[in-house]
Amino acid sequence: MKYLRLTAGALAFLLLIAPPALHAQEQATAGGMKSLGAKTVLPSPVWVIGSYDSEGKANAMTASWVTISCSKPPCVSISLREATYTFGNIMNMGAYTVNIPSEKYATAAAYFGTVSGRDVDKFAATGLTPVKSELVNAPYIKEFPLVMECHVIQVVRLGLHTMFVAEVKDVKVSPKILDKEGNLDMAKLQPLVFNPSSWELFGVGGMVGPVPGLAAKYMKK
Repeated sequence: MKYLRLTAGALAFLLLIAPPALHAQEQATAGGMKSLGAKTVLPSPVWVIGSYDSEGKANAMTASWVTISCSKPPCVSISLREATYTFGNIMNMGAYTVNIPSEKYATAAAYFGTVSGRDVDKFAATGLTPVKSELVNAPYIKEFPLVMECHVIQVVRLGLHTMFVAEVKDVKVSPKILDKEGNLDMAKLQPLVFNPSSWELFGVGGMVGPVPGLAAKYMKK
């Protein structure tokens, strides 16, 4: 019993002098930032991925774990869970399309990412039009202003998600979203951004400035 009393006293003393434990979201670094833990909370692009199933049925799925992977050859990558219908489609066909919705198609983008192609015909439900790609075995969405036709060149299993790296075979755009020089006009494209933390879609604000002009502030020093 004497040993237990000493141990209890020592523990009480340690509790008095030890700093209180903080919840992960309350932990602050030396710079005043709060720790949210190891999470994927970065704002992400909104891409709608087009694919065919084994019977040739067109499907569309909204994905935000997406990025440009390489400039030469031009490559993009998307990361999907194996449980998704699109995962099996891409594994079978070795191809997909990337379709960029503008703000006017936010409701369709949200719907494409909410229901499964196993259960519903998403094109029939939204009234949008699947078009067979000329270069890869996948459909693209006629009404969306920016489309990439992609051939899968590498599959990387990362964990919960699998990354499909694909070479871009062609990019198709509506002339309405190009400026006078033939470049993409973001104000006309009006792409969407996904916030994983709040599960919300946002529009993109106006131009902040040209990169050379912004960088010039420090280049002159």
